[in-house]
Amino acid sequence: MTKGRVLRSAGVALMAAALAGWHTNTSAQPAGLGIIRGQVHLTGKPPGNAIVRMGVDPMCATVNAGKRVLQEAVMTTPDGDLANVFVSLQGKFPAVAVPSEPVTIDQRGCVYVPRMAGARVGQTLQVRNSDPLLHNVHTVSTAGNEFNVGQPVAGMVYQFRLKGEETVLRLKCDIHRWMTAYVGVVTHPYFAVTGRAGMFEIKNVPAGNYTIRAWHERYGEVSQSVSVKPGTTTTLNLAYSGTEKAPTAGVQDLSVPSGLQGSMHAALIPLSGQPSAHP
Repeated sequence: MTKGRVLRSAGVALMAAALAGWHTNTSAQPAGLGIIRGQVHLTGKPPGNAIVRMGVDPMCATVNAGKRVLQEAVMTTPDGDLANVFVSLQGKFPAVAVPSEPVTIDQRGCVYVPRMAGARVGQTLQVRNSDPLLHNVHTVSTAGNEFNVGQPVAGMVYQFRLKGEETVLRLKCDIHRWMTAYVGVVTHPYFAVTGRAGMFEIKNVPAGNYTIRAWHERYGEVSQSVSVKPGTTTTLNLAYSGTEKAPTAGVQDLSVPSGLQGSMHAALIPLSGQPSAHP
């Protein structure tokens, strides 16, 4: 073998070793901690999501011109993977500092984005209005997280420091009946929200045995036991059959200001039988 080939071979070997070391370092967990990875499925047939009739408010119709907006209550893939599920561990954990960064809910196109989020007790919930029209942000809480503010101008931001733990804090708009969002509020950092493929990941979990709980706005709660071992990744699946009873914090119980009930009743057109799917 020539000297040039030897040098090239040595260089390739060193690069491979460096990449292997980088991979190991990024995947390693601190001592005594593990990872939970999972997926949430809907095994039954998904219901159709209602079309939001933005024409009830001409300004909402203008900002959504050319779009068909759905009430995204049940968002699944063709395989039944379920999005917008709040997943959290139940148990006692060592104290972990509350993040200084706020959790942001935006009002964009006359809907809340994201529809489902998670936050810590003591963390700031920030609600922004990105629409050039009046919105009203009204929370429904059982743990002291109530507020009710108007945001008439685009760019307005309201911040609220979350005071108490609750399964979900519900946000609604007293002007636009279809607007709804949820925030799971917990005292620890071991939670996640499922994405479009129904997947979630919870990192840096102390080793131990726990109950993992999932909450969905239409199907409520499911839970199961999970064991976390140091330096390992635990995988699991959670499933809804589709026959579960809807929780009380659903879109069906949103209140409507007097004088608007007649017009807002027609704001949602049900699409019964049409499967839910992501755009």
